[in-house]
Amino acid sequence: MADAPEGTPIWADAMFSDLEGAKAFYGEVLGWTFGEPSSQYGNYTQAYADGKAVAAVAPPMPGQEGHSQWRLYLASPDAAATAGKIRQNGGTVLMEPMQVGDLGTMCLAQDPSGVAFGVWQPGTHKGFEATNVPGSFYWAEVFTREPGKSDAFFPAVFGYSVKAVAEESDDLIAFELRGQPVLGRMNMTDKGGFQPGTPPYIQACWSVADCDVAVKAAQKLGGRVVFGPRTMPFGRLAAVMDPHGAPFAVIDTTTTGR
Repeated sequence: MADAPEGTPIWADAMFSDLEGAKAFYGEVLGWTFGEPSSQYGNYTQAYADGKAVAAVAPPMPGQEGHSQWRLYLASPDAAATAGKIRQNGGTVLMEPMQVGDLGTMCLAQDPSGVAFGVWQPGTHKGFEATNVPGSFYWAEVFTREPGKSDAFFPAVFGYSVKAVAEESDDLIAFELRGQPVLGRMNMTDKGGFQPGTPPYIQACWSVADCDVAVKAAQKLGGRVVFGPRTMPFGRLAAVMDPHGAPFAVIDTTTTGR
C-alpha cells in the first residue's frame, strides 16, 4: 500500500503467548502462511495471503503476557505530529513514536474512551500488500461505550468526515476519507449483546472465500462465535473470539442479501 492517505487503516498485528498455536489457528481459518520470525524485532512474524503480506503476529513483550488483542495501525505522514494531535484532543500516547529500522515509525495510542490503536509512518514497509481479497484486511470498527468521545477524537486527529450508517440510530457510523468509508464506529450497548465490563477495542474484519467454512474451522480449533454467520447487504459476516481471547470478524463479500 503506497502513500496511503492519513488515517487509512494500513497494518494490523497481534501478540500471542502461544505463537505457534495462533499461527495454526489463523493459518487454517484465514489461509495464512507465515514468514520467518525476525529476531531483530522480537520474533515479529509476517502473515501472507497468496504471497502478499497482510498482518503480523509476535510473542508478547516481557510483562505483557496474557490477553491477546488485534491492533490496527492508521497511516500517518508524520508520526510525531500525529502524537501531538492525539494529546491535544484528549487521547493518550502509550508509546512515543519510535523508528523501526528503515521499515517506518510507529506510535501506540488510546482514544479518550480507551480504544487502543497504532500509528504507522511508512518507510520501506508500506503496510498491507493486499486488501479485500481472501485472507486479507477488509474493514475495521471502533467498539466503544462512549461514542461521543470517539466521534470527536478520530476526525480531529485524522481528518475524517462522519456519516451515519443507519439514519435512525447513532449506534453505527462510518469515518470517511475523500468520500470513502475507511473505519466504522459501533456503540457498545448492552442491548447489542456486549457483556458488561467488556473493554473498548477495534475489531478487524478479514475477507474470506466462504464465511461458514471459516467459522467451522475456527470452532474446530477452539474459537467461539460471537455473532452470525449472517447474510447482510454487503456480505455474509461473522464475529469470532479466537482461542487466545482476541476478537475478529470474517466476511464473504460474494454472498449478499437483505
